[in-house]
Amino acid sequence: MRYVNLGRTGLKVSAVSFGTWAFGGEWGAVDAEEGTAAIHRALDLGINLFDTAQGYGFGAAERLLGQALWQRARRDDVVIATKGGLRMEGDTLLRDASAKWLREGAEASLRDLGTDYIDLYQIHWPDPRTPAEETAEALEQLVTSGKIRYVGVSNYDVEEMEALRSLGWLETLQPPYHMFHRSIEDEILPYTAQHDIGVLVYGPLAHGLLSGRMTPDTTFTADDWRGKSPDFTGETFQRNLRVVERLKQFVRERDVTLPGLAVAWTLANPAVDVAIVGGRRPDQLDGTATAADPHLSPAELGEINTILADAVPMWGPHPEGM
Repeated sequence: MRYVNLGRTGLKVSAVSFGTWAFGGEWGAVDAEEGTAAIHRALDLGINLFDTAQGYGFGAAERLLGQALWQRARRDDVVIATKGGLRMEGDTLLRDASAKWLREGAEASLRDLGTDYIDLYQIHWPDPRTPAEETAEALEQLVTSGKIRYVGVSNYDVEEMEALRSLGWLETLQPPYHMFHRSIEDEILPYTAQHDIGVLVYGPLAHGLLSGRMTPDTTFTADDWRGKSPDFTGETFQRNLRVVERLKQFVRERDVTLPGLAVAWTLANPAVDVAIVGGRRPDQLDGTATAADPHLSPAELGEINTILADAVPMWGPHPEGM
């Protein structure tokens, strides 16, 4: 496993992080025993950065992660990143980065994770209704109290990041990034590189499109892709599946899997520090967690970009439906 410095946080983390989105229960039943085994497999592979969120089942994913980690790991040996700033109001999922909710959310995350501090606390989605000053003040209080160590955001654009950074409370960004979703290359990654903001990207497998399991004959019902973008159906999906077939030919000529290539491709971008991968079962990590070292030459990256020239941009799900 390769380890990197995460921006200016001082955290030394594995270039591949284990993500726990699948443990929230939104995407089907969760097998706690298999999930625990997957987390233990991540530890065995040298992963020391674990990413979760209060919004992943509102405690479900954090509890499973904490219980699994403390069976095998010492607190100082792992880095825990979680996210807050979402809450339920009836059946509606809302963005809420208010001081009151961030304080309550952080306390709930600490209890569910079974820890005294959170290494990296991230605002899950930008909240246009809460002033940046209020969010920053709440984050400052959490840092000075020792409950969190560093502050990050997820799914923010440049203007939203600058609002928090100008107040002194922004050290990392977690955006979506994969071969079919490259918009962060235009403005966001140049901004994070300029300001030494650590970048953890999620979704490197394009929500399964780059898992290697799909073919041009693959089709899905609306229920299969509940919550996902309409881009996962119709001509956009079929066109990108044809691109995937060409990528499969590329990996067949090399000692790498398609998921491994997808992860290595994201990490080959010098502005990206960490790629977050998940897995419901231990074996699902074997093709991705071992791709921490980007062995892609400039010629190979050029060949991949030639293949991707025929791709159509695809967006993933917005879990709160906004």
